[in-house]
Amino acid sequence: MMRGIEATQTGKRDCPKKSIGRRSPRHAENLVRSIGKDKDARRKEIEKEGSDLQSAGPDEISTNFEDDFEDYEDDFEVCDGDDDESSYDPDSQEKSEELPLAQKREIQEIQKAINAENERIGELSSKRFPKHSRMECEKQSRADTNNSPSRTPVCGIFVDFATASYRQKSRSQALKQKTRSTKLLRLIDLDFSFTFSLLDLPPVNEYDMYIRNFGKKNTKQAYVQYNEDNVERDIQTEDIDTREVWTQHPGESALVSGGSSDRDLSDAAIVLKIDTPRLSGFLRAACQVVAVLLEEDRLAAKPSWQLTAEDNSPHVSDSSCQLNTDLLFLQNRKVLCLHASQVQRQTVVSVHDLPGKTFSPPLDNRFLLCVWDIWQPSGPQKVLICESKVTCCCFSPFKAFLLFAGTVHGSVVVWDLREDSRIHHYVRLSDCFWTFRTPTFSTDGILTSVNHQSSLQAIEPVATSVYKKQSFVLSPFATQEEMSGLSFHIASLDESGILNMWVVVELPKADIAGSMSDLGLLPGGRIKLVHSAVIQLGNSLYRKDSEFWGPTQTLSVKFLPSDSSHFIVGTDLGFISHGTRQDLRVSPKLFKPQQHGIRPIKVNVIDFSPFEEPIFLAGCSDGSIRLHQLISERPLAQWDNSTEGSAITSLQWSPTRPAVFLVQDAASRVYIWDLLESDLGPVATQLISPDRLVAMTVMGESDKAGGSFLALALAKASGTVEIQYLKRQWTIPKVDEHGQLHMLLQEGPWNSEHCQRSMHMPPYT
Repeated sequence: MMRGIEATQTGKRDCPKKSIGRRSPRHAENLVRSIGKDKDARRKEIEKEGSDLQSAGPDEISTNFEDDFEDYEDDFEVCDGDDDESSYDPDSQEKSEELPLAQKREIQEIQKAINAENERIGELSSKRFPKHSRMECEKQSRADTNNSPSRTPVCGIFVDFATASYRQKSRSQALKQKTRSTKLLRLIDLDFSFTFSLLDLPPVNEYDMYIRNFGKKNTKQAYVQYNEDNVERDIQTEDIDTREVWTQHPGESALVSGGSSDRDLSDAAIVLKIDTPRLSGFLRAACQVVAVLLEEDRLAAKPSWQLTAEDNSPHVSDSSCQLNTDLLFLQNRKVLCLHASQVQRQTVVSVHDLPGKTFSPPLDNRFLLCVWDIWQPSGPQKVLICESKVTCCCFSPFKAFLLFAGTVHGSVVVWDLREDSRIHHYVRLSDCFWTFRTPTFSTDGILTSVNHQSSLQAIEPVATSVYKKQSFVLSPFATQEEMSGLSFHIASLDESGILNMWVVVELPKADIAGSMSDLGLLPGGRIKLVHSAVIQLGNSLYRKDSEFWGPTQTLSVKFLPSDSSHFIVGTDLGFISHGTRQDLRVSPKLFKPQQHGIRPIKVNVIDFSPFEEPIFLAGCSDGSIRLHQLISERPLAQWDNSTEGSAITSLQWSPTRPAVFLVQDAASRVYIWDLLESDLGPVATQLISPDRLVAMTVMGESDKAGGSFLALALAKASGTVEIQYLKRQWTIPKVDEHGQLHMLLQEGPWNSEHCQRSMHMPPYT
């Protein structure tokens, strides 16, 4: 590939030696020596160029190669093919043939040395040139070696035409590719004829930048009126006397109107800024305190409300008081039932029947419910009205501001005691206005088949969260509805065995115009019931051996306090059904009495223990009382003759002592049971006479500060309601009473003979 590789080779391009045969051997030796020196010099020059090529980069090599082939004319000045042919004549050939044999051998040795030198130079050049040029050089050297004996020695400068032609072809090929790429780029060039902008963001002017940086720092935009439209024109009519006045509705202060003829602006300065919600809250709390103080003064001035006579005071109580049922709208009304709140222990509701005599047309055909605070017996806190007869009722489980009731027609009604009294009816009685609250929501407005078709027997709240006595605090992830006490269900049971579940929903805003979709919602009300599920208890209560007694009737329902998904239902055949809201398998499925077989005995009342014990009491129509555990089908204990055969109408555990419960029978008697004192029968019995007892509920609260109480709310046939505060021995719990009761329950079950001996023990009277 290099230009001027100075090596003498034999071939058709070399020039023959013309004067070899005419010169002496010494001349030949000098010629050989000079040729060797020239070869050594050329070899060193080739090695030097080879080392330069190795150290140089590809660009420098290509540049050197291009310089080597810039001018080829000098390579052809030494010899030419035509000169070889012209200089070769027969005379010189003949003279060479006439040389002596020694000279011929010397000439041959010189030629061999030249060929050997040429081969060495070829090997050095093959290491630095491409493979194909090396192969061509080898072929040419072989041809020259083969032809060297038959040809005359020649001399000249060797040029590698194969490498040059290969490079020329490569350059022409690259030029063709470049030309084609140029043409293709013209064809596939991008078209810029259609352009559009993805985002056009004009620069922000100085005003917008100023407003962005400083516009929200204690500044606001305001419009200013320059009074440019106040144009005065002369007219020929007389001036009209005017006076400007103003008013505000609804009024937020004492000054709701004003104005004068001379536009005295001092009226506006009288308007005061009053925080109405804060003032209302203060007045509500202050009025409650004032009412309590007035109540105490009234009781001190009129001791007739407090039963202090020993003849009228029961022996089981320390003191008593009577709720003021002598109000005009409560006269001649019998009490149907009583119910106490499980949260606010001093709150009780009484349900009153229709009046025996006409009193007021708006109230004569309506049933009344009165919400009482036993610390303020002079009058009810709220008075509620209902169109249908109320058979059962209950308060909301966490806060007693919702009251639910079931009616004889199968409807469920709810009152929101927080509502403003202005949206309800006012009746003036004896120079005093009374507010009679209508139901906030009634299921009568639900025009579907989910309503009950028969009379309701029981209504119970079902809390969705964990029972408060087990969790003590709400979950930190509880919703706002759970914190406000509105996350719960209501269960309603009718006598045909249909148990409906209702979800209590609070609307975010009240509509004073009413709702077109919720026909049972009171205009301005926020609480409504949404049907959630229905449980048919008829299939689970069906028994082949009870076909003689007809269809089973359900009478009462209670939900397990520790797990609201489990419930038990009392029937009119003596057994108690056990089920779940998810219709899962439970064991036992039925709780039966100690006697075998089906008997027409009604399980009137059921009550779970409020002290985390998995036990419950059942009161029956034959006067028997059963103590059941949730893990056993048969009762742990059964007392058959404790009431001498009188039906049990009310039965409740004491909220202050785990081992005490109270019973009411149909014979107007009250029984106090203390299992730690006697497990054979009641420890005290009180007969209520001559005014017959029709309803009873237990109220109480255990306070570590010494303010605990246990009271009985007793409704009598005359319509009066008394509060009896029991003695301290049944109010204050004993030391480790819960543990003693637990040990007593583990020793059971008691046999029937042991329980029947209670009939021979005289009760405490």
